[in-house]
Amino acid sequence: MKYNKFQRILALLGVILLVSLYLVTLIAALTTSPSSNGFFMASLFSTVAIPVFLYAMNLVYQLLTKKKTDSDEERN
Repeated sequence: MKYNKFQRILALLGVILLVSLYLVTLIAALTTSPSSNGFFMASLFSTVAIPVFLYAMNLVYQLLTKKKTDSDEERN
């Protein structure tokens, strides 16, 4: 499967975002400031929610840019 430029940029942004979330999670777990608990819970939630959101965006993009094949044209 050949990926286009848009999909590659989204994948790179997703990787950068997830790595930064892992760093925030680690720092929040090791610090004892009052706001670290909130940062920790937010980064754990985002670690799950962001990949799901990116996957959903990819599915919508594939559905919207679906190219017609020869078999689709024969049916119409």
